[in-house]
This record gives sequence, C-alpha cells and structure tokens, in this order.
Amino acid sequence: MEVDMKMLVERIAKALVDIPEEVVVNVVEGERTVVFELRLAKSDIGKVIGKQGNTARAIRTVLSAAGTKLGKHCVLEILE
Repeated sequence: MEVDMKMLVERIAKALVDIPEEVVVNVVEGERTVVFELRLAKSDIGKVIGKQGNTARAIRTVLSAAGTKLGKHCVLEILE
C-alpha cells in the first residue's frame, strides 16, 4: 500500500511542477510512521507548497486519510 501512496504523491507533485523529471519520492518506513520525502527542483518548491501552504496541506491530508486506513501516521517532507 505504501507503494501506491508513493506513486500518488509522485503524480500529484509532477502535475504541479515545471520540471517533473526532478521529482523523486523516497519512503522511510518506521514501526508506526511512514515518512514520504519529496525532492524536487528549487524553483518548483513554491508550486508544491502553494499559497500559505494550502497545496502541501492538501497533500498531507490525503496521506493522513490513507494512512489511517493502514493504521500508520504518514508524514510528508518537502526537500530541495
């Protein structure tokens, strides 16, 4: 299921950015937490975060809802 969520984060990010080939999602899985590390071009960070963080918050909400179904806490980290 984490693979599906990874693909979801990747697709959403690629749809938002100008340089989709630089979008990379790494999954770090713990016992109760799954961290999705989203790496993208510096110039695209603002597009993924959105005004006042609304876009990033929406992605985190989707991850949280999916994680609840798995019984895990999902975290999205946006990295350069």
